[in-house]
Amino acid sequence: MPLIDQVQQEMVAAMKSGDAARLSALRMLKAALMKLKVDSPKPIDEAAEIQVLKILIKQRIDSAEMFRKAGRIESAEKEEAEKTLLEAYLPAGASVEEIDAAVDAAFAETGATSLKQMGLVMKAAQAKLAGKTVDGKALSDKVRSRLQ
Repeated sequence: MPLIDQVQQEMVAAMKSGDAARLSALRMLKAALMKLKVDSPKPIDEAAEIQVLKILIKQRIDSAEMFRKAGRIESAEKEEAEKTLLEAYLPAGASVEEIDAAVDAAFAETGATSLKQMGLVMKAAQAKLAGKTVDGKALSDKVRSRLQ
């Protein structure tokens, strides 16, 4: 089932149960997916849907951080709750062992030895982890530490 249909069904359930916070987050997700659908001349696939989810999650993380710095704890908690709801739609995350194995394979494949080759290693590692949710910053830090 396409993600937008799933979101629509869950919006109806949230309306019936009176869960305003969940409904608000689902509406935001549906709006982003509809915008992608309208902007893209071709049908959206699962990879595009996942990309939209990742963008929305990153926005929530950044917003929560800014709200905390400004002392607006209630708003930060709202953003974090939305982030948690959005993460439920992502595919399973890669384990630490899977990430380590992908980084090892990327180094073996590219033969990288300097920081200038970090982009090659990152590209190879991300290709190995395709279809899994991976924190790009954590992956980048892991690769950088191995190259230094």
